[in-house]
Amino acid sequence: MKSVVYFFLSISCLLSMAQEDLILAKDYYQNGKFKKALLLYKKLQTVSSSNSDYNLKIIECHQQLNQFNSAQDHIESQVLSSKHPQYLVELGYNYQLQNKPEQALLNYNQALLLTEQKPQYVYGVAKRFEAHSLLDQAIEVYEIGLLRSSNPNYYYQLAGLYAAKQNIEKMMERYMDYVKTNPPYMNQVMRLLADYISEDANQPYNQLFKKVLLKKLQANPDPLWNQWLSWLYIQQKQFSKAFVQEKAVYRRNSESLQGLINLAVLANEQKAYKTALNIFEYIIQNSTDQRTLIYANCKFLEIQLDISTDSKSYQDIKASYIMLLDRYQLGQHSIELQLSYVHFLAHYDNNVQDATTFLKTALKENLSKLTAAKLKMKLADLFVVQNKFNQALVYYTQIQMAVKNSALAQQARFKVAKTSFYKGDFDWAETQLKVLKSSASQLTANDALELQLLITDHTGIDSLNSALKQYAKADLLSLQNKPKEAIKLLDSVLKDYKSDPIIDQVLLFQAHLYESQKQYMNAASNYLKIIKDYKEEILVDDAYFFLAELYRTHLKDLEKAQLNYESIIFNHEDSIHFVEARYQYRLLRGDLIN
Repeated sequence: MKSVVYFFLSISCLLSMAQEDLILAKDYYQNGKFKKALLLYKKLQTVSSSNSDYNLKIIECHQQLNQFNSAQDHIESQVLSSKHPQYLVELGYNYQLQNKPEQALLNYNQALLLTEQKPQYVYGVAKRFEAHSLLDQAIEVYEIGLLRSSNPNYYYQLAGLYAAKQNIEKMMERYMDYVKTNPPYMNQVMRLLADYISEDANQPYNQLFKKVLLKKLQANPDPLWNQWLSWLYIQQKQFSKAFVQEKAVYRRNSESLQGLINLAVLANEQKAYKTALNIFEYIIQNSTDQRTLIYANCKFLEIQLDISTDSKSYQDIKASYIMLLDRYQLGQHSIELQLSYVHFLAHYDNNVQDATTFLKTALKENLSKLTAAKLKMKLADLFVVQNKFNQALVYYTQIQMAVKNSALAQQARFKVAKTSFYKGDFDWAETQLKVLKSSASQLTANDALELQLLITDHTGIDSLNSALKQYAKADLLSLQNKPKEAIKLLDSVLKDYKSDPIIDQVLLFQAHLYESQKQYMNAASNYLKIIKDYKEEILVDDAYFFLAELYRTHLKDLEKAQLNYESIIFNHEDSIHFVEARYQYRLLRGDLIN
């Protein structure tokens, strides 16, 4: 028994020593101490003679020391003992280092021939060619492998090699082959190809990728190629063309409308409203799933609201909402439709009272805690709009108790703080916000931090916190869709509290309100005043960014836009707007951006 224990202890010690030697050998090699590394790798190789990593490092150390004959002796011994053709690559490379190209080529070709006969060696041989930057030979090995076996990973390796060779068309073809055999990796390949595809449909790589896809579609019609064409058109913001491809995918596989739904949402976000409406209409015509139908109908009406300007359109939309509610009735299943209708009543039909009554009726249905909480949240929001703060606070508190620790509960707590802020009860608002700073929802945490900073930075300036109270009232007026009244109130703050630290915040808020009213020159004036008078304050990078956006999108002064983006890039590297500012700056400068 003792001898067995002693045996295992000895093995353990040897393994530990070998591990230490390996770490030291790697360190010597990386630091160019090849003689010391060679001694250690030889020592390791005596213990594990078949370890190819040790053997390859011994060869490399000899070559680094210009000991080509010693390297050759070691390689030839491995050729005899292991029979692995990777050592023929090493032998060829050893000749190449001695400027003997004919002998090098002879061994490379022999390695290729053996790989063709025994496909199991493909990966090892290809990797040795790659290690010596012999990319053409590595490509040839993988292509041989594809002919001799069905390993789909060779497509991926080939795509990388073709990319290194700048043969982008072949790279794209092989990535497509890889996705065809490995569908779960589609998103990964999309991220890789995104480096080559831009918004410009005329850009050479965009044209090349389209050519590759059309060629594959003609040779072998498959919904996968339609999906990829849709992806390409989305990158180019050609949503109507993407719609054609997604319809083709759906016709071949009518199990799911998710691709069309995703496209409709994206088109809407990019303000391609007509295409988004067409897609949602197609979904409504083809879906039999009630949940999908309710969602698509809601989105269809909401987009119509975004693009409608006259009261007649609103009445038609209202009639559509009533018809849908009559069809699907109140209850758990139609919560999304109910919330959409309430939003319409409150913000477009200017009928907050009807919206409130509707919600109270809806809450009488048999609902889950979460669904009831969503309706109560909307009802509480309407109470805030009506200045019924105490009633709103009751409902927000009920939500926190009903769905504890949920994202909705955290949102309700934030709205308690915001409602207290509107009331001018800054101490209680701050108490709630301190809890929310560690919120699991990053969005809620960020909103909480922003509001807390606003309160802490601007309370105690005077005992009544007069300027901050006026700012809070203006914020509430904005929520109540009264931008003109909010602008007027903020004007009085700017006039009556000129020395208050909140002035830069007031200027920024008012500028946003001006923009919502299309008073772009007034907005620009506010941004410029922040830049001039508050250049040392924390809002100056916001002013530069929003001014740049204003010049770019509405005032069409691209030179000034570029200058303001530049100010962020060179003077405010820590700004949250830095990445977007750099992107827009490079676009305006004419850089090719992938």
